[in-house]
Amino acid sequence: MRSGRTGGIRTGGRPLNLTGVADRSEEILAEVERAVVGKRSALRLILISLLAGGHVLIEDFPGLAKTLAARSFARVLGLTFKRIQFTPDLLPGDIVGTYMLRRQTDEFELQPGPIFAQIILADEINRATARTQSALLEAMQEEQVTLEGETHPLPQPFIVVATQNPIEYEGTFPLPEAQVDRFLVQTRFGYPARADEVDILSRRIARKTPEETLNSVTTAEELLEMRATLEEVHVDPDLLEYMAQLTEATREHPSVEVGASPRGTLALLLLSRARAALERRDYVLPDDVKEVGIPALVHRLIIKPELWQRQVQPEQVIRTVFEKTPVPKAERWRAPTS
Repeated sequence: MRSGRTGGIRTGGRPLNLTGVADRSEEILAEVERAVVGKRSALRLILISLLAGGHVLIEDFPGLAKTLAARSFARVLGLTFKRIQFTPDLLPGDIVGTYMLRRQTDEFELQPGPIFAQIILADEINRATARTQSALLEAMQEEQVTLEGETHPLPQPFIVVATQNPIEYEGTFPLPEAQVDRFLVQTRFGYPARADEVDILSRRIARKTPEETLNSVTTAEELLEMRATLEEVHVDPDLLEYMAQLTEATREHPSVEVGASPRGTLALLLLSRARAALERRDYVLPDDVKEVGIPALVHRLIIKPELWQRQVQPEQVIRTVFEKTPVPKAERWRAPTS
């Protein structure tokens, strides 16, 4: 662990605090933004998800910095990184690895696959078959893989950033609901504004290299400590009830075939806590829950087929749910003092 730093992360061996989490998060975002231009809100959401201990699904068009963002976060966070290009002929063993016979010892030895890294980019994840996609299920939920009956823990922290193209369906295999539900958030980048696109070109000319060289701001140990510090963020019981009411309302909405699972309710809790910490608060507000509501729940809803054909979108349902669910009112959201 590094020492002597300012900002609350480590100064003379003192433990991390919530102010330090916010300070270090700003440093992380500033460094990543040197490579990914004009996407502050999306990058902030990804960082919130990483702090909350979740996986990220990015659905967007080609060329919008999805891969660059994942690689940049790995570099800035000081984590090992592996990219897996999903294709129809990719096999589970290509992801998790296999046992190989070593002639020198006449014994089988594990040859670990690319999943044994701290940030995994599952590029175009919906291009692989369901069998291959399922190779990620145990890893994403249990943070381990099982080969030949033997369980192998994955390096910590373990994060999957998956991408998929929303406009190409030929030769793709939709992710099963059980796997989609394991992503803490789903987000999009969208096209950059004109000024940001000009800035991208200007930076490319100035640096004279294809990509920006980024510096590591944290280590894996520090990121795990930042996650642990979020447990100090207080959540009022009324807000817990509010979160449960929101997900329950998605299940009862007339346009929804399948609503958000309890994993969606937990996502609201984890993400709202992380957002509160980035806002330099040790307590959650209703605005934190509202801010993370769509990315936390949008991929967990299944719209009724007849309404899907009318282009009813999960985002519309979630907005309606938030509008109709009463926001709890409290005189104070902070933890009561003893």
